[in-house]
Amino acid sequence: MKWWLNFTGGGLGLAGAIFVAVRLYANAGQIDLGCFNGANWFIFALLAAVYGISNLLLASAWWYVLNYLAVKSTWFGAAKIYGQSQIAKYVPGNIFHLAGRQALGMAAELPPWALAKSTLWELGMIAVAGVIWGIFTAPLLWPFLSVWLSSMLFVAVLALLLACAYHRFSPSIAAALTCQSIFLALSGVVFIGILRVVVPAQTLLPPFVVLGGAYVLAWLVGFVTPGAPAGLGVREMVLLFLLGGQIQQADLVLAVVLGRLVNIVGDFIYFVMATFIDKKGRIAECERQ
Repeated sequence: MKWWLNFTGGGLGLAGAIFVAVRLYANAGQIDLGCFNGANWFIFALLAAVYGISNLLLASAWWYVLNYLAVKSTWFGAAKIYGQSQIAKYVPGNIFHLAGRQALGMAAELPPWALAKSTLWELGMIAVAGVIWGIFTAPLLWPFLSVWLSSMLFVAVLALLLACAYHRFSPSIAAALTCQSIFLALSGVVFIGILRVVVPAQTLLPPFVVLGGAYVLAWLVGFVTPGAPAGLGVREMVLLFLLGGQIQQADLVLAVVLGRLVNIVGDFIYFVMATFIDKKGRIAECERQ
């Protein structure tokens, strides 16, 4: 049974890696490679690395949730399982990374009920965190609201949420929410970096926090859309809706396509990193409540 669980989880991860390669090949034709120089491609590669490494924050959040559920594990073990399964999110169906994580976790002798429960906790918390980041898009939808006001509201709501998580549940849940919030922030920074390369320097862009909030909100809509692998297509559509009136359509479309490619490469980088994590870092001990 342990062999079959490892085979199933690893197979789903491999299927995700193959699907990523296919998506990269399919999207490559949409980009005019001649308009970017070596420095631009170096920036894209650096942003992909940042995004890939930032996935460790999501793995850390899952590890904190496991701790809250009284499942004692090593951080390296959780990071390995999370990274090996996460890339399967690109397989159509949008659930195969969760199935792969469940299989790999069970192969590592984690209690099945705790794995399932940790997934529900993780999905619910990151959805809440995404909604909070969406506060930054308020000036796009209601121009009479200032960026300053939306920023103050974001800080107040996030602080209240973390305080409630800390006191109502546990420090582990508050730490998990913090990791997820930082990941979303870095995702927004990566998109802003791509946008700054694509859009001419003299073009006036919305404030950085608004751009970051728009990206996170688009990510959230894609995240909760059933059947869309990694929010494919949905995220891009929402970004075009939110920012289409602020940025030239051609520039925004190019930035969106490049953003998708950078994310795919980043997820693949994390998949490779997770593959080489020492197996001894896997689950050290499990405790049931």
